Amino acid sequence: MVLEKLGDSLKNTLSKISKSLFVDEKLINELVKDIQRALLQSDTNVQLVFDLSKKIKERASETTPAGITKREHLVKVVYDELTNFLGKEAHEIKITKKPTQIMLVGLFGNGKTTTAGKLAKFYKKRGYKIAVMQTDTWRPAAYDQLEQLAKEVGVDFLGIKKEKDPVNIYLAFEKKLKEYDLIIVDTAGRDALSEELISELNSLHQAVQADEKLLVISADLGQAAQKQAQAFHDTCGVTGVIVTKLEGTAKGGGALSACAVTKAPIVFIGVGEKQDDLELFHPQRFVGRLIGMGDIESLLEKAKEVITEENAKDMQEKFLKGDFNLVDLYQQMSSLKKMGSFGKLMEMIPGMGSLKLPKDMLEVQEGKLEKWKYAMDSMTKEELEDPEIISAERIDRIAVGSGLKVGEVRELLKQYRQSKKLMKMFKGEGDINKMMKKMSGKMPKGFGGMLWKCVILLLCIVQI
Repeated sequence: MVLEKLGDSLKNTLSKISKSLFVDEKLINELVKDIQRALLQSDTNVQLVFDLSKKIKERASETTPAGITKREHLVKVVYDELTNFLGKEAHEIKITKKPTQIMLVGLFGNGKTTTAGKLAKFYKKRGYKIAVMQTDTWRPAAYDQLEQLAKEVGVDFLGIKKEKDPVNIYLAFEKKLKEYDLIIVDTAGRDALSEELISELNSLHQAVQADEKLLVISADLGQAAQKQAQAFHDTCGVTGVIVTKLEGTAKGGGALSACAVTKAPIVFIGVGEKQDDLELFHPQRFVGRLIGMGDIESLLEKAKEVITEENAKDMQEKFLKGDFNLVDLYQQMSSLKKMGSFGKLMEMIPGMGSLKLPKDMLEVQEGKLEKWKYAMDSMTKEELEDPEIISAERIDRIAVGSGLKVGEVRELLKQYRQSKKLMKMFKGEGDINKMMKKMSGKMPKGFGGMLWKCVILLLCIVQI
């Protein structure tokens, strides 16, 4: 989970509000102190923490708006101010001209080259023709690494291996760039922002005239992130920031607050090692996940990437008729896997953050999916379409054919029956809304029929 410790601290803090008999000055002061402690422990800038807590305290003391309770008002204040602190709204890069050029800058070890590959995949999925350009002439493996990433993603690679001048590399391909919608330029880094690097970046910047200059900065830098962000901003006028390695550190507050100091918005966050683990940074959604309110919008976007509208309609009809079989379960499990890890998906479901499901348990359940696929691959078409005909003898045969234990095949069949039962229970969004309310979550109206089916299936698979 992204910033797990910070998220847990904030959730625990907010839980005090629901447990309190009434909201008074003492509770507000206690809440503010807890938020301060949580943010400082994540290496958030001290002055920014105090500015934030001052705003929370001031707004919390205001007259409660009509129609909501004091508790709800206090939670909303915390949510709003944390969102404002992180930039209020998402900063989306629009591909408005051909080519649009993005130049990635940053020091060694922050993940520029890896991010270039992730960025290319992000925009390729949205239908753009993309090329990545390697201008890093310092790091020996940089050329080969980006070339390989481009190949994996399926985008064009531009680079000259033995050329030592990055400007010459760019100029060599200048005429060809018109063929593309988006050019991503990966630049060289250093161990520190030296005069040599500043001079190189300035020269390259003058040649490229990039539409966006994105600073790639690692979340594990802590307080050092602020100084680094400011230095690059002063050098080349950073227009946005990509925070990497946010999933594996407790110090991410440093990188997040660094962006607040430089006024350069966070555009993307890196939340894993896979090429799909790059997300547009939506402050509202991020805070929602952080404090356990969920992020249905992002979950819906992920669902749309792997489930077509036609398939969604077809599945919807099947579920409502009760025609759910192992073929359907197989398809849905495959879709869930493509959407991301169970841990990340659970973060996005309102109310699930408060359950604090063990990471090991979720990983075990993900491992089971792979085994269940083996079992289904060993079944006949008749068995997949009508699992009720699978007898003890057939289970033995399936176990042998798939290399699984008999108990594992039986567990799959049990899972199927459980999923089918749940699908019959929930006939619409109103039903799942009731369930989510019990877990202190809330689903927005009209968030997609197929999505709530995926939510139910996910809940079923992790055995909630």
